[in-house]
Amino acid sequence: MKRRDFLKSIGAGFAVGTGFNFLSIEKAFGNTLAASGAPYDLIAVMGGEPEVMFEKGISALGGMKNFVKAGQMVVVKPNIGWDKAPELAANTHPKLVGRIVQDCLAAGAKEVFVFDNTCDDWKKAYATSGIEKAAKDAGAKVITGNSEKNYKPVSIPQGKTLKSTKVHEKILECDVFINVPILKHHSGAQVTFAMKNLMGIVWDRRWWHRNNLQQCIADMVTYRKPNLNIIDAYRVMKQNGPKGVSLNDVSLEKAQIISSDIVAADAAAAKIFGAEPETIGHIKIASEMGLGAIDLSKLNINRIRV
Repeated sequence: MKRRDFLKSIGAGFAVGTGFNFLSIEKAFGNTLAASGAPYDLIAVMGGEPEVMFEKGISALGGMKNFVKAGQMVVVKPNIGWDKAPELAANTHPKLVGRIVQDCLAAGAKEVFVFDNTCDDWKKAYATSGIEKAAKDAGAKVITGNSEKNYKPVSIPQGKTLKSTKVHEKILECDVFINVPILKHHSGAQVTFAMKNLMGIVWDRRWWHRNNLQQCIADMVTYRKPNLNIIDAYRVMKQNGPKGVSLNDVSLEKAQIISSDIVAADAAAAKIFGAEPETIGHIKIASEMGLGAIDLSKLNINRIRV
């Protein structure tokens, strides 16, 4: 899809080329506040470093122990698709990944695995992104996602287009699945947030591009929803995604979205990006399939300034 067609497809409200700020997040989410004593459905954090924002956000959800129990196996799945340095915002920020791994182990996780089915050479992407080092330093087991032998066939009975696929064995084995995408533009899927990041846990994803990509992305959510979604919007690739071209594509925003509801997380990310969730194909489809909440006005949202 050409850039001009992309802009047209998601409407005039798209904010490419404009800076975001916390006021725009507050405006996007309206005045939604959690009722006294009610749990939050979604956390929106802004103004700090990735690991600091995560600690503030996860604390508001009761801490990582609400998601990871002693002895459990955890998969932390960032976007590590590209042989790009963190400054270019093609991959999840390594500091965020490292802190999530630390918190999982501190909560009692038996082991934490980190991987992605990369687009560029996986060894280069793992190294250049800084994620391999950050994850290993935090105590994770970093494994390849680029070997077909590690993927097992599964059926997707609720899928409308995607009826079967091959999923990485660690996703099939893990007790807790934590999805950690970066928020950015995508030439094929309009944007890439939490749902789109699930393409990195399957092997035969090229089939999706030829067979209604937007529906396939939503179909995959019916197979297994992540236990937690943490959307990295510290640096945002505003254009030329998913790989990017230069620093001119990137804006420093220092934001983060955390939610167990993958549709709500993507709806909030769309708002931050300047688009209405209903204009993003897979978000709209997933909502219509009953896979999560697209209407942020009905959610308890905690907005945190760091």
